Amino acid sequence: MSIPQEGGGPIESRAQLAEFLENGCKPAQSWRIGTEHEKFGYRLGTFEPLPYGGEKGIKTLLEGLQQFGWEPVREGETLIGLRLDGASVSLEPGGQVELSGAPLEVLHQTCDEVHTHLDQVERVAKTIDAGFIGLGFSPNWSLEETETMPKGRYEIMKRYMPTVGSHGLDMMFRTCTVQVNLDFASEADMVKKFRVGLALQPIATALFANSPFTENKPNGYLSYRSQIWLDTDPHRTGMLPFVFDDGFGFEQYVDYALDVPMYFVYRNGKYIDVMGRSFRKFLDGELEELPGEVPTLSDWADHLTTIFPEVRIKKFMEMRGADGGPWRRLCALPAFWVGLLYDQSSLDAAWDLVKDWTAEEREEMRRQVPKTALKTPFRNETLQDIAGRVLHIAKAGLAARARKDRWGDDETHFLNALFSTVESGETPADELLRAYRETWNGDMSRLFAEYSY
Repeated sequence: MSIPQEGGGPIESRAQLAEFLENGCKPAQSWRIGTEHEKFGYRLGTFEPLPYGGEKGIKTLLEGLQQFGWEPVREGETLIGLRLDGASVSLEPGGQVELSGAPLEVLHQTCDEVHTHLDQVERVAKTIDAGFIGLGFSPNWSLEETETMPKGRYEIMKRYMPTVGSHGLDMMFRTCTVQVNLDFASEADMVKKFRVGLALQPIATALFANSPFTENKPNGYLSYRSQIWLDTDPHRTGMLPFVFDDGFGFEQYVDYALDVPMYFVYRNGKYIDVMGRSFRKFLDGELEELPGEVPTLSDWADHLTTIFPEVRIKKFMEMRGADGGPWRRLCALPAFWVGLLYDQSSLDAAWDLVKDWTAEEREEMRRQVPKTALKTPFRNETLQDIAGRVLHIAKAGLAARARKDRWGDDETHFLNALFSTVESGETPADELLRAYRETWNGDMSRLFAEYSY
């Protein structure tokens, strides 16, 4: 998300914008799985967030990771990320370190990739007296204690966020997520997957709820990260009810994206502040900062990375509703969505489950789930009941894929952690809160000792 995009040359007609999205269509045999996850770095002993600079900062971490073959990515002279074999490591605004995984064929490869990355990070982190932990929200440090990473887009966003919502800075600097990027075969396939993804995103939020602490104490939520998104920027977030309208397709998503306010335009290695201007104005040559200039498809690709609904499309589809978490759940999130969306029978079954849910019901579920997670009521049951049915659909989809590892195991076992959650009714956040009250006696250092990677 955070590295400038490469989309193409000048936009000569509006039709190119929808074509850009449509060019992502692939036959099923070419579908891939791209997993992204963010994590918080901290200083051992003090549990303070890592700064960018200094001998034991994030820059040193990035430099250390280059011993494993990662190539540097720079903004001007500043090291801001790494690339290797289709994957990248990037910095989120508050120093969260993100792995954007390579597009892979099977979940076994995804889990190997995650394991290798976390092992490399741990090995370098030990040399700089740092640790890393997977949670949805930073558990102890404040906004004031969190350093802004030296990337031009973040300074622009930092100025803009307080003008459009009360939690935009919290989102930028104190949240972490895990998401999966998936492919679609056609416009019709994209639409069905988009609708299923939006409807079931609160289920994923509930299953992965893992952010119950703020500044060293319980915050009253199970997924505070998800709550943060409810008041970040209404123009670029949310459940997108228009996706369920008759006739929805690439053109309608373009109409939406054209009117989402822009943050910046990237030119000659620098970010130009165009806060609040629409891409539609840019397309019409009416951008005050670049009068008469024609935008490029690279500008369009950049703009699409600054739109943050619960599900979004670019040349692929991103599932965005889950909190960051421990290793097993970094593998479980792609398993959940691959099982639901990459097998036609499972996709049909998931759509049958959600197709009569109303926009009002979907929105109410989304608003309640940060606080009550699996205990959220829906019609005459709870999300725990629905999650159980959804997991069985996902398991059937993974079994039908029949992608086995060298020991003959298929991909269904990656769902085991989620089945355990549904059977117990205890989310990761519930587990943390129980430990905080019953065994830690409020000592938050135990969180880092027991849950760091």
